[in-house]
Amino acid sequence: MTDAALKDESQRPAEPAVLDDVPGWFWDHDRHSFDWFMGRQEKAGVTGDLLEMGAYLGRSAIVIGEHLQPGESFTVCDLFDSDAPDDENAAEMDTSYRKSLTRSAFEVNYLAFHEELPEIIQAPTSALAGGRIAAGTFRFIHIDASHLYEHVVGDLQVARVALQDQGVVVLDDYRSQHTPGVAAATWGAVFNHGLKPIMLTECKFYGTWGDPEPFQRDLLDRVDLAEGCYLSSETLNGQQVLRMTGSSDGIDAFRPSRHHRRLASEAARNEASQSRRAAQEAQEEAARDLAARRARAAELRRPANVAKRAARDLLPPVVTAVIRRARRG
Repeated sequence: MTDAALKDESQRPAEPAVLDDVPGWFWDHDRHSFDWFMGRQEKAGVTGDLLEMGAYLGRSAIVIGEHLQPGESFTVCDLFDSDAPDDENAAEMDTSYRKSLTRSAFEVNYLAFHEELPEIIQAPTSALAGGRIAAGTFRFIHIDASHLYEHVVGDLQVARVALQDQGVVVLDDYRSQHTPGVAAATWGAVFNHGLKPIMLTECKFYGTWGDPEPFQRDLLDRVDLAEGCYLSSETLNGQQVLRMTGSSDGIDAFRPSRHHRRLASEAARNEASQSRRAAQEAQEEAARDLAARRARAAELRRPANVAKRAARDLLPPVVTAVIRRARRG
């Protein structure tokens, strides 16, 4: 193999065996919530397109793609390894994403779980405005792109136009200390632009510009909700808001990737090989130790050394001490 080929091989993104192998910040409660909202739509016969703004390396996109029905489209919009449109966005990417975020890594991860890629728009999410995507055709939109206030406001405006009447929008990082712009844009949309909260998890806000009550009723009735997921309710400016807490013990694991069996076999072979190497090294070390002890024993059995030991043992201590001092000069 040439040096160039070896370099290309070393730089190739690693194939994931399971969803947790895909880097990202997408926890079990939100994975279960994504499944719950989209699954509820599908059981009710609701059809519509899916959209993710900001995909990172594909962890949440893989889950969204699992719910793609015949006749629907799934669109992912992300800068990936393109240049950011402004200095603030560029600084944000350089701080958090630039070293690891590439389109090729996203594609490797996504294709490990699905036969085809979604429609990818490699551009800032502002490119979706102005009719780039059809109005009123989307049933589920996940916003996890820039954390800058002005950008999130624009993403919410795109989502409002794109969603169906009872479509669901999810915003990431609506309450994190390092993302005040997302919090301001999210609650600004709630108090000023008709966005209605359905449910909050630790990391994500789930809302609609339609009627949140049917979603909340099914959630409180625990329709298809995993054990260990607990809901509490409070009123915010006259609107009910649910909060999900609890453990993830009752949430089923996401299905493994197409590479799982091969990677598991490779891992088992590597572990066996490492065990054999460790055993061989231990045997070699034991053999070296035995050889050293035999050499020391043979040295002690040499006639001159035997005579010295005998003299040392038989002569009086005073005479032995005089001989030693004489040898030292």
